[in-house]
Amino acid sequence: MQINEMKAEECNAFLERVSVGRVACSFENQPYVVPIYFACEKGYIYVFSTLGQKVKWMRANPKVCIQADEIQNQSEWISVIVDGESQELALPQYTAERQRATSLLAKQYQWWLNAFGERQAKVGDKAIEPLFFRIRIQSMSGLRATDEK
Repeated sequence: MQINEMKAEECNAFLERVSVGRVACSFENQPYVVPIYFACEKGYIYVFSTLGQKVKWMRANPKVCIQADEIQNQSEWISVIVDGESQELALPQYTAERQRATSLLAKQYQWWLNAFGERQAKVGDKAIEPLFFRIRIQSMSGLRATDEK
């Protein structure tokens, strides 16, 4: 197996192609990592969510890390790490940005289902507020493992 660093263009192309990753946030020195669906475009990662721990923590501390990978087997994989800052796209100030996020995320099958389904199970028939946020990419790095055969 050979492991090589990926160039910025390769990392960007990978993030624009994949749609599932993990976001890490922290609050009062406690880390928290959860899976997310996302869309990436022009220096931003867009995410749809509902109110929960990750949103509360990102509101308190906007510094986050995103990790996305693609694993073929133990010797063939890609992993990209993004450090960035989250920004909630609240209405009405960010209406255009929310529409852009929706159009990017809508390219994925049922992109909204997990966030709504999980929140519905917790709150029952109460209204669920859809939330959008974006991560401004500050730095990123990636590794690619290839089989040496």
